Amino acid sequence: MTEQYVGAIDQGTTGTRFMVFDHGGQVVANAYEKHEQIYPEPGWVEHRPVEIWENTQSVIGTALENAGISADQLAAIGITNQRETTLLWDADSGDPVHNAIVWQDRRTTDRVEQLEAEDKVEWIRGKTGLEADAYFSATKAEWLLDNADPVKMQRSRPADVRERAQEGEVLFGTIDSWLIYNLTGNHITDVTNASRTMLFDIHDVDWDDELCEEFDVPREMLPEVRPSSDDDYYGHTDPDGFLGAEVPVAGALGDQQAALFGQTCYDEGDAKNTYGTGSFFLMNTGNEAVASEHGLLTTVGFQRSGEPVQYALEGSIFVTGAAIEWLEDVDLIENAAQTEELARSVDSTDGVYLVPAFTGLGAPHWDQRARGTIVGMTRGTRKEHIVRATLESVAYQTRDVMEAMEADSGIEMNDLRVDGGAVKNNFLCQLQANILGANIVRPQVDETTALGSAYAAGLAVGYWETLDELRDNWQVDREFESETVEGVDERYGRWNDAV
Repeated sequence: MTEQYVGAIDQGTTGTRFMVFDHGGQVVANAYEKHEQIYPEPGWVEHRPVEIWENTQSVIGTALENAGISADQLAAIGITNQRETTLLWDADSGDPVHNAIVWQDRRTTDRVEQLEAEDKVEWIRGKTGLEADAYFSATKAEWLLDNADPVKMQRSRPADVRERAQEGEVLFGTIDSWLIYNLTGNHITDVTNASRTMLFDIHDVDWDDELCEEFDVPREMLPEVRPSSDDDYYGHTDPDGFLGAEVPVAGALGDQQAALFGQTCYDEGDAKNTYGTGSFFLMNTGNEAVASEHGLLTTVGFQRSGEPVQYALEGSIFVTGAAIEWLEDVDLIENAAQTEELARSVDSTDGVYLVPAFTGLGAPHWDQRARGTIVGMTRGTRKEHIVRATLESVAYQTRDVMEAMEADSGIEMNDLRVDGGAVKNNFLCQLQANILGANIVRPQVDETTALGSAYAAGLAVGYWETLDELRDNWQVDREFESETVEGVDERYGRWNDAV
């Protein structure tokens, strides 16, 4: 029998990747394409769903071809995705009715402030585990239903989008649903992505009628919610479609939950931090949804078929890697790799602090209208100080979240598993260990979001039998031990002043 593999579609904020993994969890194929970021107005961010689907097909084809693997060697496909990004599409034609509204988009801030004024924040948090924020999908879906153009139907007047949605003729989804729909023809999401919509009760594990009513989102347009690793499969690819094979699509996780799963954080108290455009710090809290008193989110970690939901606490930091991109945008650096060399060239930031609140502040502050700030500059401030302050801001924001997490959970963290593009920077990893006072552990396979969705799909089809097999696959690349550095707490206090 020809060798079998598991494929993972990793649909992120800036691009789409397809990776193929073998039984040992090693990468055997990898292809990536960027998509356009659309900024119609300040604070608005959109993506073209059709471009994302076309790129998905393209990277799957490229990865398989480059590795000399045929589609029928794929035992399963898993999906991981940028969470909260929201789109509506026509159920008959499959055409989007508007661009997707990206998780970073702030156009519904006024609506969130209305919820705050009506004292609905605690009510929403009690059901969903989420802060009332423009970050989540509910206000985006509401905006699309109110503002997308009427949908032209054959032989009839253009119909109001909401009317058609009430008939189930316009469908709502996050990016996982959009990809599952295009791959299988089925309208499905998983529990982790559903838990990020602000329409889903994480305790009842179901869509919530009262929340749907609040945001005027018809339940008829919502996808069916399934486990993240689904023995019944979400469906199969069309053998006559672009792949030319019938492959089970059997696993999906929002990107941060996928990283938790890929980092094998299967036990209560296991934690990971992913450093991407933003940073997302998750701790597994087991079968209990721990309510946060310190500005964190309570979210679904993952669910396997026939098993109870595993919950997590999450600290969502909106801007970390994006702050390094900003350094490029303003010509302080030529590429991200340069930050390590520049930051090492100075002993400190010389009192400079950068708070990268370019799209507001996330956990644990939740200030939607905060904006980016640099403080403490003098005539002697050089670009090296600003670059170092930018890297330090990543580490300080992570400490903000870790302190909140320890206070909520009562669990003291000794080590933190890390992944994402920024952890290739050894200087940042050591800085993070020192500022946290905890060891930083970097795995060999750092594409843990893709790996997590591959694991979920592979478990569903029996490619892997047990979680222990996955734990055995997890290998340390490097561990950064916390060093005692004079003045860390004092500088962290100054960071809080800057915030």
